[in-house]
Amino acid sequence: MTTKEQREALRRLPAVHELLKREELIPWLERLPREWVTRAAGDAIAMGRREILENEAVRVRSAAELAARAVVSLRRLTEPRLRPVLNGTGVVLHTNLGRAVLSEAATEAVQRVARSASNLEFRLEEGVRGSRYDHVEDLLRRLTGAEAAMVVNNNAAAVFHVLQALARGKEVIVSRGQLVEIGGSFRVSEIMRESGGRLVEVGTTNKTRIRDYEQALTDETGMLMKVHTSNFRIIGFTEEASRHELATLARKRDIPFFEDLGSGVLYDLKAHGIGDEPTVRECLEEGADLLSFSGDKLLGGPQAGIIVGKKSWIDRLKKNQLTRSLRVDKFTLAALEATLHHYLNPEEAAREIPTLRQILKEEGELQSAAEQLAERIRGAAGEALGIETVPAHSEVGGGSMPGVELPTHCVAITPRQISLTQLERRLRQAPVPVVGRVSQDRLFLDPRTLEEDDFSQVSDSFRYALQI
Repeated sequence: MTTKEQREALRRLPAVHELLKREELIPWLERLPREWVTRAAGDAIAMGRREILENEAVRVRSAAELAARAVVSLRRLTEPRLRPVLNGTGVVLHTNLGRAVLSEAATEAVQRVARSASNLEFRLEEGVRGSRYDHVEDLLRRLTGAEAAMVVNNNAAAVFHVLQALARGKEVIVSRGQLVEIGGSFRVSEIMRESGGRLVEVGTTNKTRIRDYEQALTDETGMLMKVHTSNFRIIGFTEEASRHELATLARKRDIPFFEDLGSGVLYDLKAHGIGDEPTVRECLEEGADLLSFSGDKLLGGPQAGIIVGKKSWIDRLKKNQLTRSLRVDKFTLAALEATLHHYLNPEEAAREIPTLRQILKEEGELQSAAEQLAERIRGAAGEALGIETVPAHSEVGGGSMPGVELPTHCVAITPRQISLTQLERRLRQAPVPVVGRVSQDRLFLDPRTLEEDDFSQVSDSFRYALQI
């Protein structure tokens, strides 16, 4: 039951038509249909009503406060929800922050095809219908050594497509130690069940030999599968069958050997002493009939599932009815083609593709960048923050290169006038959000995942967060 004070407070709330006369809402009435502004005003009043009814201490929101709430609601409705963010976490492929950042050339390629019609499925030379895969297949073949290639919308889709098209109703032999679960509860075993393939586990968590596969072969076996353990590493007393052994066994039975490579790298990071990730070309040379990998991880391109390998198997995939459901659009193909062009010259790839450029940054370069960033933030924050640069480690992220730590130097920030929680939240809510990592009661910003051109915007976001 409402109290006398609550009833009196409810009567003092403005009506919707009165709130719509407020000068704050007039520009919105000129911009949007009246029903949207009316709904925002009504929602603001309803919130004020709930506050009165749900709190013992009765407070009536003024018309100005309610109008401000309506404006906030309208801004949320009309402003983009998907926004640029400055990644100061030091995680190069941060799944929550969109994974790979596209190169300038890839971004421009997307813009070009977005502005006009394109030859997506049209061969300009012959004037006949073409295949959308033509735009990237030759590049993929050249860069990987594969006989053929195709692209679907992500690597999970690629794995599903291969299993459904080539092993539906058949047994698929996989090492027990490779039955991974990655982000979003994606499990190899469940994808296989959905595809119609029948999982056959062999070996143990830490050891699976080629004879384990041999002993599991039956007349129902349709595929040998190897899965990249993309987000964990088993170390110590371990053993696994080599690609060459698996390929030899598969050919004896005339079945495909398929590897879900996960990240998929075209640039040899091992040559720089970073991890031990095999390149796609190396995996194919070691005998894999089919490989699938992501476009937006170590490749540094758009989200895509890339399938490369033997032409006979790829042709079967292309003819499968599921292909149309999983196909990529012109924007993905434009960005992927531009990204692949960089790889024709490895030096250009390392220089122009942000993912590679960030992974390859050297510690001395990062120390200098951290000091520059710290100075920018000091200039914006004055005495409101305690700031120092400290040695730390970055990660590749995105389920790539587990256990690999990249030496870096971070800006470590301790707020003096507001709490650390408030600072972190206000930076996230800045016009250009800044996301760092919180550890040991400090906020860390890692210049590995920031470009020098970002530093001025970072300092502006700190001014916003501190209201300076």
